[in-house]
Amino acid sequence: MKPERYLVDSNIVIYRASDEDELTAEVKDILGNTRNYIYVPSKCVEELIYLQQSRRIDVKIWRSAGDIIRYINDELAGIKYVAMEHLQTLARLPLFPDHKDPTDRIAIAQAITEKIPIISSDRQFHDYKRSGLEFIYNKR
Repeated sequence: MKPERYLVDSNIVIYRASDEDELTAEVKDILGNTRNYIYVPSKCVEELIYLQQSRRIDVKIWRSAGDIIRYINDELAGIKYVAMEHLQTLARLPLFPDHKDPTDRIAIAQAITEKIPIISSDRQFHDYKRSGLEFIYNKR
């Protein structure tokens, strides 16, 4: 079986680091397969740092923002940084009235550009399937 690449949204990183009961069996299998490469979009890392520093999330193993970065590098495959081609895809994405989150949209653009499935609990990602997004919904 060939290793697969995946992008994960911020909520998936939080669930994996704190409470795997929020993850579906399918997502647990993907994240638990050590042959898979699990990447976190850089904008999602920024979001996680902000949420931790502003005390909007409380993940016990993250005592500092630096712990988030270490966790991603140690437990996942690393950070996927935004490149010019991702921005070009973003510029072509439709803007849906009920989904304008810029962090989500650049992560979606990265997934479409690189043809990497993205995992999220945000059902609004479904809207981008017609733009070429391969989406794995963590429906809980």
